[in-house]
Amino acid sequence: MPARYPERIVCLTEETTETLYLLGEERRIVGISGYTVRPPRARHEKPRVSAFLSAKNDKILALKPDLVLGFSDLQADISKDLVKAGLNVVIFNQRSVDEILNMIQVLASMVGVPGKGEQLVATLERNLQDIRNRAPRRRPKVYFEEWDEPMISGIRWVSELIEIAGGEDVFREKSFAKEATGRIVADPGEVMKRQPDIILGSWCGKKFRPERVKARPGWQAIPAVRDDQLFEIKSAEILQPGPAALTDGVRRIHEILAQWAGRS
Repeated sequence: MPARYPERIVCLTEETTETLYLLGEERRIVGISGYTVRPPRARHEKPRVSAFLSAKNDKILALKPDLVLGFSDLQADISKDLVKAGLNVVIFNQRSVDEILNMIQVLASMVGVPGKGEQLVATLERNLQDIRNRAPRRRPKVYFEEWDEPMISGIRWVSELIEIAGGEDVFREKSFAKEATGRIVADPGEVMKRQPDIILGSWCGKKFRPERVKARPGWQAIPAVRDDQLFEIKSAEILQPGPAALTDGVRRIHEILAQWAGRS
């Protein structure tokens, strides 16, 4: 039998599902994450076989996939079990904008459509350049909060998108940490010292509560709190290391920053 590209793919996270749909290769997907919301039709067309930290291995095996796609060390245990069961598993580990673009190109090549991958990457790069060109001249200081207890600042691709959109991530140095524990802001006073003009919240699927942030002791002296510049960005738009962050996510950040620049 001649060699074939994967025809039965299980996507354990949303970004590979969205990427395959954007490539026009959704027919290859036989299972998706239960957290998948992009594209919306995927939830109606594909069976849900996993959460983020757990998976229904028996259901995955029953689908007889020839490739399983996952993300990061957080899915290492899932992938280990699936590998032991004889499946081919690829774990991506993209943490930056460039690495997201590389993941898209690699995935396109894996399913035999490198040309489509190049086109998609070029489109995403043009979008980022357009955002960069329209960034406000006055650059606000931005605190991005990925979780509230403990407080966790933005991961690397989020930090980079803030910069592209025209802001300065006040915890940029933390964004390079390989694990979320390296991005914990142990002392709330550190945020006060860095005086962000804007606070962006995306609490990993939990609703962002600006009133709780405003009520933190001493935070009334922070410009973002004083001027009521606290905004939520949907997790599906910014915390998914794939096309969503490079389109709707960065676009939303740019809108908020541009609005701030216009009122100052």
